[in-house]
Amino acid sequence: MKKGKGTLIFLIIVLFVGIFSFATFNGLTVFNTYKFKSMDESIGKGLDLVGGISVVETVQDYNVSDEEVQKYKESNPNESVATIRRTLEESAMARTKELIEMRVNKLGISETVVARDGEDRIRIEIPGVYDSEEVINLVGKTGQLKFVGPDGETILTGEDVERAVARRDEIGRPLVSLNLNKEGAVKFEEATKKFLNQQIIIYLDEDEIVSPTVSAVITSGDAVINNIESEQRASSIANLINSGALPVTLKVESYNTVGATLGANAYSLSKTAGMIGILIIMVFMIIYYRIPGIISSIALLLFVVLDMNIFASLGGVLTLAGIAGLLLTIGMAVDANVLIFERIKEEIKLGKSPRTALDAGYSRALISIVDANVTTLIAALILYFIGTGAVKGFALTLLIGIAVSMLTALVFTKYMLKLGMSMGILKKPGHFGVKRG
Repeated sequence: MKKGKGTLIFLIIVLFVGIFSFATFNGLTVFNTYKFKSMDESIGKGLDLVGGISVVETVQDYNVSDEEVQKYKESNPNESVATIRRTLEESAMARTKELIEMRVNKLGISETVVARDGEDRIRIEIPGVYDSEEVINLVGKTGQLKFVGPDGETILTGEDVERAVARRDEIGRPLVSLNLNKEGAVKFEEATKKFLNQQIIIYLDEDEIVSPTVSAVITSGDAVINNIESEQRASSIANLINSGALPVTLKVESYNTVGATLGANAYSLSKTAGMIGILIIMVFMIIYYRIPGIISSIALLLFVVLDMNIFASLGGVLTLAGIAGLLLTIGMAVDANVLIFERIKEEIKLGKSPRTALDAGYSRALISIVDANVTTLIAALILYFIGTGAVKGFALTLLIGIAVSMLTALVFTKYMLKLGMSMGILKKPGHFGVKRG
């Protein structure tokens, strides 16, 4: 690569990393239309940082009848009754968790956590909500579905609906298809005749889900709700129509309100400590490794902003344990660069040119870097899949950090070093801090 081209690419990359970093930490509005949210705005924070309510519900009865077991066994004759019952119980728990999530999200609060906590418990964490009675009532209530006509009379209930499915029509528009049972089909045919070209409102409890207009008389028991703005909205409507009563009987085992004072202070102090730590690392790398240290500092900055943005895009909720995971991966990212630079210096001391030493140093360091990161990756995966709460948050930040640190160390830093060589700022052993006798 020619010197001028290499210099231009290098400067463009540095400018991009600078703007990306500024936008991540401070936010940025482009042309008064698109707003790039800052890290504080885009990343949700857990109970230990912002406070809220934590409720643990225990299953008292899975409500799996002998008739359900027998019906399942007819299609699965080789399975034992105990296995079938456990399968149905697991299905009921999964459905319960899904329904609770829908109910809690109706509060309009983001960053809620609804998760299995052991075999027969469900843990609900809602940041910023302090009315525990409201949450408990919301989680445990039956959930009544109603189709109401313009005259205020109930046409159908949840018992008349077999299922609702979100899908797309022939030209890709989102819709919800409804399948009614025999009784529901008869009721709905009469209602659609009576209320043709009028709206029928669908409620879950007192909340309106959707209010479609009757465009034709429905005689088959198969109806369609169209004119839905998005596929996500169609899916939400279908889920709410399918919700109804919880499959299992729950009892509140414990609930507590978490204050945010301690967490807020810890978050602020953690951010300050992280910034100071990163700055000290950058200064050390620049003093000790000179120009490669400057490149390493740029790579470290890119690592931090990539890590945080990926975490936010995955819907991660930051906790104090998650902050610890992030800071740990920052150390791992720096460690990879130190290992690479030391290998390059060793190759230069053996008499190789900086360009040859670069490739040789990366080849020698690669095995050590991959080995160290893979073992940590395995541990993080185990923590993520078997852990709960803060442990899961720590594991997620660790997983993302490992992947991003390997990308920046093995790809970005190497490319920037090669650009530095084409620019002429890394063509001598002294540029790597090596003195030949």
